[in-house]
Amino acid sequence: MRRSLRVVVFALWLPLLAHAGITVTDDRGVPVTLAAPPARIVSLLPSLTEAVCELGGCERLVATDRYSNHPASVRALPKTGGLDDANIEIIVALKPDLVLLGLSSRVIDRLEALGLQVVVLEPRTNADVRRVLGRLGLLLAGPEGAAAGESVWQRLQREIDAAARTVPAEARGLSVYFEVDSAPYAAGESSFIGETLARLHAKNIVPAPLGPFPKLNPEFVVRADPQLIMVHQRSAGLLGGRPGWQNIRAMREQRVCRFSAEEGDVLSRPGPRMGEAARLMARCLLDVGVRR
Repeated sequence: MRRSLRVVVFALWLPLLAHAGITVTDDRGVPVTLAAPPARIVSLLPSLTEAVCELGGCERLVATDRYSNHPASVRALPKTGGLDDANIEIIVALKPDLVLLGLSSRVIDRLEALGLQVVVLEPRTNADVRRVLGRLGLLLAGPEGAAAGESVWQRLQREIDAAARTVPAEARGLSVYFEVDSAPYAAGESSFIGETLARLHAKNIVPAPLGPFPKLNPEFVVRADPQLIMVHQRSAGLLGGRPGWQNIRAMREQRVCRFSAEEGDVLSRPGPRMGEAARLMARCLLDVGVRR
């Protein structure tokens, strides 16, 4: 029933938007104009895939990158590779009206040279997420879609606030190191993860001037001596082998939250599941952070 309603709404909007066109400025600063809402979309970034689906556009996706796995319906779609090895031939053969991808993708110029319509969006901060939701909504359904994007954003704020209220006083102010990759890359204060940590009353050891997701010298973490470490399970086993890390307070006191692969996806994707990510981090602060 809901799918039928979306199809009807899309059909009603189509002639109006086709006449006026839709223009958005993407994250390159490039204005992109579509004659009509896209009916065939390829998404090459998991966070964009999830946002498209949250905004009612899942049925328009014809392919995704190999890492897009949520919601479950996108797992059956053709996969086009990743950031470094996107399959141009598959993408072109699908004849998409729009290709969504991030700034770090290496195929932007090639796709545009082949005449495909490309919109580049890569959220790294909360402000980015809000903007991307609005622009995706606009692309999918015009002004009404942009309003839907803002509605999703407001819902996320309520969910993050609710998660923050579950963090007890004794867990507030803990210094936290959040590792996003074993290089190691960290989530800094200015990233969407860092901003959520701040909302949860945690103190990020990686200051904003270092950027959203800086690559750190492991010695930096030793000197910062965090009280709590948040890390994906796949990297957790490497921590103890780094010089000096056994002396970090979080390691000595076994205050390490190890997130599963599924939880890692939720935490690392700036989009519709950020409220769920906040709950995971709040639970870590409660269950592990208050350990004495």
